[in-house]
Amino acid sequence: QVQLVESGGGLVQAGGSLRLSCAASGRTFSSYAMGWFRQAPGKVREFVAGISWSGGRTYYADSVKGRFTISRDNAKSTVYLQMNSLKPEDTAVYYCAAVQGSPRNYYYEFAYDYWGQGTQVTVSS
Repeated sequence: QVQLVESGGGLVQAGGSLRLSCAASGRTFSSYAMGWFRQAPGKVREFVAGISWSGGRTYYADSVKGRFTISRDNAKSTVYLQMNSLKPEDTAVYYCAAVQGSPRNYYYEFAYDYWGQGTQVTVSS
């Protein structure tokens, strides 16, 4: 069982930056692949970024590639999402997710077993 708690959301102007954190409970964090998803009002939840259990492989949605960076610190049981050059269309609730081992498809939300409560990111124009 893994519990996930996101933090770091807030209000930022377009072009600004935020860093989201997702702290995980449990002693086996290093065996979990992690993902970030987001859901804007009236839209379906969508994949943002994913990272393998070792941190050696990362995956990004085309819409954030080059602007967002996912990373992890297994010693701190935390995964991060550094978001730069933010746009109003990045406004959403951001969720982190976890699955033990390697998911077949990092982009697919149903590949993940554990989810956090989400943190709101609002980008003003």
